[in-house]
Amino acid sequence: MTVTQPKGFRAAGVAAGIKAEGKLDLTLVVNDGPLQVAAGVFTRNVIKAAPVLWSQEVLKQQRLKAVVLNSGGANAATGPGGFQDTHKTAEKVAELLEAGAIEVAVCSTGLIGERLPMDALLSGVDTAFAGLGTGSDADLAAATAVMTTDTKPKQAAAKHDSGWSVGGFAKGAGMLAPNLATMLSVLTTDAVVTPEVLDKALRAATGVTFDRLDVDGGTSTNDTVLVLASGASGVEPTEAELTELLTTVSLDLVLQLRADSEGATKYVDVTVTGAATEADAIAVGRTIAEDNLVKTALFGSDPNWGRIAMALGRVPAKIDPEKVAIAINGVTLFAKGTTAADRSEADLSGRDIQIVVDLGLGEGGATIYTTDLSHAYVEENSAYSS
Repeated sequence: MTVTQPKGFRAAGVAAGIKAEGKLDLTLVVNDGPLQVAAGVFTRNVIKAAPVLWSQEVLKQQRLKAVVLNSGGANAATGPGGFQDTHKTAEKVAELLEAGAIEVAVCSTGLIGERLPMDALLSGVDTAFAGLGTGSDADLAAATAVMTTDTKPKQAAAKHDSGWSVGGFAKGAGMLAPNLATMLSVLTTDAVVTPEVLDKALRAATGVTFDRLDVDGGTSTNDTVLVLASGASGVEPTEAELTELLTTVSLDLVLQLRADSEGATKYVDVTVTGAATEADAIAVGRTIAEDNLVKTALFGSDPNWGRIAMALGRVPAKIDPEKVAIAINGVTLFAKGTTAADRSEADLSGRDIQIVVDLGLGEGGATIYTTDLSHAYVEENSAYSS
């Protein structure tokens, strides 16, 4: 069990007819309470999809009864009509739950610029409502129905020793970049928590997990991570405990997103230490992670530290070349301004690659999760509209 492992939640995933060939394409997650506390973080892309605008607005109340998600269409750049479609979707869910539309968040993913087939979508809401349940089958269907170019569903859960849990799912395989990467993710918890604590814990957790996934530099129009709290466990954790468990589940999902990212043959951690500030560490890590010359070298299993040095050297951060050290898979290849070891000593033949850059200036640090740039990535994204 994942999204319904925490008490007080039901879920369903159904084929509404948004996608062809009867694929699952609509997910409904319902919070039965007794609490309906919620928080969310969203894309920083200026061009925001209609469901993002809607969900940002309803979350000002810091409570949600349900989330409805569809794949097969992003409902982004669709004008006032697209926003009306989102409103209608929320109203439909609210009608079935005998709640208000303001208690329903909406998420969409898929092709940008096209309206959704609303007759199919609204009929799918009826089907999903009738099929709401708990357990692994319901959770798997919910996680599957949000997939686009994903090859497998992504689910995670963790339970605290005191009896409360966090669970959830995520989707995403391409257009993965900072500022949330491209994903929809719904997290649930049965902890007793105030809106203020839940919001702070979510932002702390996503700040070091979802915000650190950077596969291709593309920030989506639809990024959304929501957390719903039911309070059904009766246990009130501390803010630190809640943040820790949310971070654990979020990182699990992030690593699954990276593992299923389009065309990836290498899983790369870019860790920056010794930065003057955490912001500098993040900037350096992201620049290295997004650099095409670095990524293609990694695809070729070439420990070309010169490309890494080039990338970090163009970051508007505090950098002293004489203090920088670059290590790949445990071998320091560059230090004190010159070669420290023959690059052939670093073995990149495996799938996992660890790049560690020590700037030698302070206590700031960060890890960015990325991949290589392969033939398969180019082929898939030249053939698929996203």
